[in-house]
This record gives sequence, structure tokens and C-alpha cells, in this order.
Amino acid sequence: MAKAGKAPMRRTTRRASRRWMGRVTALVVLFGLVFAAWLWWDMREWRPDATLYPEQGALVPPGGGPVRFETLKAVGAQFVYLPLLAGPGADGPGGFADRFTLARAAGLQVGVMLPFDPCARADAQSGMFAQMVPRDPDLLPPAIGLARLAESCDPKVSDAAVESELMTLINQIEMHSGKPVILKLEPAFQERHDSAGTLGRDLWLARDRARPDYAGRPWLLWSANSARFTEASEEPVEWVVVQK
Repeated sequence: MAKAGKAPMRRTTRRASRRWMGRVTALVVLFGLVFAAWLWWDMREWRPDATLYPEQGALVPPGGGPVRFETLKAVGAQFVYLPLLAGPGADGPGGFADRFTLARAAGLQVGVMLPFDPCARADAQSGMFAQMVPRDPDLLPPAIGLARLAESCDPKVSDAAVESELMTLINQIEMHSGKPVILKLEPAFQERHDSAGTLGRDLWLARDRARPDYAGRPWLLWSANSARFTEASEEPVEWVVVQK
């Protein structure tokens, strides 16, 4: 009889243990959700400590959305990079030319970032840059964005052809601007082409909140927050700091 009485006790103990584990699991999940929500909210306005990175600025979003450059300066930007994109509206109201003028009028240092298109010839890309960007020694060094891979190109483009056109583009942009370019290098492009290892140019890397190390060598610029929300625009800006 004593042995038979132990079975209900064991079942009760197991049920209590399962309830306890369920509560612990629910608390862990709740904590994870709260932490994720806090991190998301904190990242909306987060930027690196200005005592560690005194030179800070922004890459504004592409497109024709209004940007209040005076406000951008008021929230801590000393410089701004403007993306130069081809296509309809690129030079219309609110386009690159207007932004260029407004950014300089706000007292910001201005640079231009040209996204590299691996499917297009270097001559066409550098021609647009030369047409839109003045030769001006006061401009920041131009940047070339290396993000898009050639998988979607039609006709197909080999890695060797991509790298050859990129080198041509670098030379042409540097000839126009009179300054070495900065390579805004994304991890996937680096993994595919090892641009940091083969091209001796300053690097602009990206990783939210954590210092990037995927290039295998030091960087000059760091996109520390890919989507910082400010009153300067409806869309978030990419917040950038300079390595001392």
C-alpha cells in the first residue's frame, strides 16, 4: 500500500515542476521581448559617445524626401554624405542638386557617395558623377558604395569584370575629384571580392552599435546606426562617425 501511494505524489510533483518550468520559460520570453523592444527604441536615436568619436555625421536617405540640414547639424552632424543616384528625379526638385546646395548652406561639410552598379560600365557611372559633382577642393573625399553583387546582371558579368570596372571607376572618380576615394564596403561584397585586401583605399564599414571588423584592417568611417531617427527628416538617416 505504501508503494502504491507514491505514484500520485510523483505525478503531482511532475505537474508542479512542469508549471514551474512553464512560468520560467514565459518569464524568459517576456524578458527577451522587453529587451528587444528597449533595444529597438534605444537604437532609434542612439549614436556613439562623442568623446570617443568627436567627428560625427550622416548619410541621408536616397530619394526626394525633404531633409532639414540645419536640424541635422543641430542634432550633432558635422558632415553629411549625399547619395548620387541615377534615374528620374535625380536632379529635379528635392533631388541631389537641391540637397547639395541646402547642405552647404547649413554649414555642413559635404561629400558624395556613388553606389557602384556592377552591371553598368564604369564610364557611364563616372560620367554621371562628373556631370553632377563639381570639382571643389572643399568637398569631402568621394565615397563609392560597394553593396550590390552581380547576380542579377543581364547579361551575366564575371567577378573579374566587376573588379576591373570598379578599378576603372575609382581611377575616373579620383581624377575628377582630385582626392582618393573612400570605399563604403558591405560585408557581402567584401566576402565576394576581398576589396579591402586588394584595393588600398580608406574604408567605410557598417555595423549597428558594434565596431565592425569584417574588412580585416582598420577603417576610417563607421556607420554605427543604420537607421537613426531625427527631426531632420521623416526617413531615418545612417549615422556615421570618424575613426580618430
